[in-house]
Amino acid sequence: QVQLVESGGGVVQAGGSLRLSCAASERTFNYYPMGWFRQAPGKEREFIATINWTGSATLYADSVKGRFTISRDNAKSTVYLQMNSLKPEDTAVYYCAAVGVSQWGLFEDAARYDYWGQGTQVTVSS
Repeated sequence: QVQLVESGGGVVQAGGSLRLSCAASERTFNYYPMGWFRQAPGKEREFIATINWTGSATLYADSVKGRFTISRDNAKSTVYLQMNSLKPEDTAVYYCAAVGVSQWGLFEDAARYDYWGQGTQVTVSS
C-alpha cells in the first residue's frame, strides 16, 4: 500500500512562497495520477492541482492558477507543489493524494483518490 508523506508547510507572509513535497513509499506511485487538495477550518476539502503519471499534463483550480505549480520527479517518487504569491486565504492544511490505479487522465474529484497523506499546515499571515 502506498504511503504518502507531505513536508514543507509553515508560516509565511503574504506574497511569499513555499514548496510542498509529497514522498511516496513505493515506486508504484510513479504510475499514478497525483493531486493536491487543501482544507481550511470550517470548510470542505478543496481541489488545488493534479498531474498525470508522466508529468506531461496538469490542471489547476481557478483560485491558484498562475500562482501554484504542481510537478513530479518519478526518480524520487515525489510530487511537489510550488506556491508563489501566497495570500491569507491560502491558509489551510494541504494534502497530497494518489489515484491508486495506473491510468491516464487528470482528476479533480477527491473521491477518485485512494491514498492520502497526513497533511501539512500552511499559514499565510497578512
